[in-house]
Formats: sequence, C-alpha cells, structure tokens
Amino acid sequence: MRKTIADLKKGQRGIIKDFSVEKVPLKLLEMGCLPGNEVEMVQIAPFHDPLYLNIDGSHLAVRHETAASIEIEILP
Repeated sequence: MRKTIADLKKGQRGIIKDFSVEKVPLKLLEMGCLPGNEVEMVQIAPFHDPLYLNIDGSHLAVRHETAASIEIEILP
C-alpha cells in the first residue's frame, strides 16, 4: 500500500521515496524535500490543513494536497 506524508501521525517519521515534480512546488525541493531525506510530522492543524513538517532540519507548512502526493516509507 502506498504511504504518503499525509498518512503520518504527529511524531512519526519517514523517508521520502518518490513524488511527482509537477505537484511539488520548487520551493519545497529547495528546502530539502528530496528522495532519501527524512521527514517528521510536527503538528497537524485543525481540519488537517496545513501540515507542519520537519524535513532534514527545515520546518515547513505544507498543504494536505501536496503532502498526499509525496510517497514515503514510514520508519518504525
């Protein structure tokens, strides 16, 4: 089953595996949202949008729709 950043619960971590370049803004790529980097769910806003993430030390707010397009492998 395909897991995405949007599937993470608060405090969970994962490794970015794949994403569609058309759906991920260039700014996220520049801030470290790249395959192989670790992502952690820091906070989920009310109504699940936006999601607050820590990607390799950068704290980002990402729309749920964008997070759902970034495939990850959830870490234990």
